[in-house]
Amino acid sequence: MDSKTGAGTRDAAGDGRTCGVIRAVCVSSEKGTGKESVPEAVFVQAHGIEGDAHAGTWHRQVSLLSYEKVEAFNKNGAGVKDGDFGENLVVEGIDLGALEVGTILESGSGVLLEVTQIGKACHHGCAIRERMGECIMPSEGIFAKVLKGGIIRPGDRLCVTLPDPGRPFSAAVITVSDRSAAGLREDLSGPAAVRMLEEAGYEVLETILVPDEPERITQELRRLADQRQVSLVVTSGGTGFSMRDRTPEATLAVAERNAPGIAEAIRMKSMAVTEKAMLGRGVSVIRKKTLIVNLPGSPKAVEESLGFILGALDHGLGILRGSATD
Repeated sequence: MDSKTGAGTRDAAGDGRTCGVIRAVCVSSEKGTGKESVPEAVFVQAHGIEGDAHAGTWHRQVSLLSYEKVEAFNKNGAGVKDGDFGENLVVEGIDLGALEVGTILESGSGVLLEVTQIGKACHHGCAIRERMGECIMPSEGIFAKVLKGGIIRPGDRLCVTLPDPGRPFSAAVITVSDRSAAGLREDLSGPAAVRMLEEAGYEVLETILVPDEPERITQELRRLADQRQVSLVVTSGGTGFSMRDRTPEATLAVAERNAPGIAEAIRMKSMAVTEKAMLGRGVSVIRKKTLIVNLPGSPKAVEESLGFILGALDHGLGILRGSATD
């Protein structure tokens, strides 16, 4: 196998890990454009690639795409070259789209990347989608942040370390409120949920504020479950009787399995606080390996509801992750 062009192999690192080969390194100075191949790139810890437009203090610092997926796409006459999808690294020998968030990628030069997202919707006006009718980046591309910097060149090895099953559970908080989204009222419920989750040991990856629009809610829930693979998504608001309260319906629209006991426990225990708890319509469901729980909209109700359920969630989330058993 040519070390610069051959496919990756299992145990190529001598420690049981699957490894591939970096076929191309690409950068661009502007977002929304294709990237150009370069002979080497400097990866900066917690920042990304030096000189690349997508570098910064966020979770999508580096993008990667499998060489084999690009080759298969080109058999349909796409004629794309390295970097055209906006990817920074083209990797042969690893099915990148099949990796999980939390996977560690280590280059032969010692650069460490942590996978943070699987797939991403095409940017507006994607030339490849407009020309071919499809684009593989939304389903096959992955994103990572830089844990340890260094230099990567084409021909370098890239090895996979599976996620640590004992890592903290991740979480995201969505506040659903027309008034807060419009800037007419401060969101106090979201920060209350974040504080309690962090105190319980969760890594809160995102906090989101959206209006009472079902399509927007479902869009965020799908993205958090499918692309970011968050362990727990907590929503606050939109669970009452108002005609604009549609959070439960939006949540059910993305559900793959029901987990009704959590919502039932919240209502049952909340009845000891106020009989109006019976009017809450929140649901709890599972999408892939993500648990989604609807909470009421007030900060007090959020704190009470999370207090009722947080102690029991670890076991269920561990089962979803595969680190616990029934």
